[in-house]
Amino acid sequence: MTVLRTARLTLRPWQDSDLAPWAAMNADPEVRRHLGPVLTRAQADASVAAFRAEFAARGYGWWAVETTATGTFIGFAGLDDVDPGLPFAGVEIGWRLAREAWGHGYATEAARTCLDFGFEDLGLPEVLAVTTVANHRSQAVMQRLGMTRDPADDFDDPEAPEGPLRTNVLYRIGRP
Repeated sequence: MTVLRTARLTLRPWQDSDLAPWAAMNADPEVRRHLGPVLTRAQADASVAAFRAEFAARGYGWWAVETTATGTFIGFAGLDDVDPGLPFAGVEIGWRLAREAWGHGYATEAARTCLDFGFEDLGLPEVLAVTTVANHRSQAVMQRLGMTRDPADDFDDPEAPEGPLRTNVLYRIGRP
């Protein structure tokens, strides 16, 4: 599995030692605010098993992210196929960080290296990003990456219940 490095971060395969901090992160209501209900430990563990399997099958997916200086697990970033049933198709970029890692530029740094991997190594013509209309922090990362939004592409997530998680925005960036 490919390991990606930035000046401050290492994006690497998932390790069993990531399971507890991943579960703790996904049990934080603030981390899950724009994602849905908090996850149980079993749900968090199952998500990592799925990440590992998808990466092995495709050669890309969600990397575990750690700070290079300390080796501390801080979340995930990567590329994933758009879920079936959405009104568009392609490869989506995403990230999720523990609250203590917010505000340090890590999401932008990790996402930028994922974009480079997607364009240079995978030859993707375009990368997409999706979030709720109220998730301004993630939208700011998308904009820093040079992604653009056409409001005509906004959509209601058919899997989300009525409420603040339903209306989503779609950002795009083409290969340079």
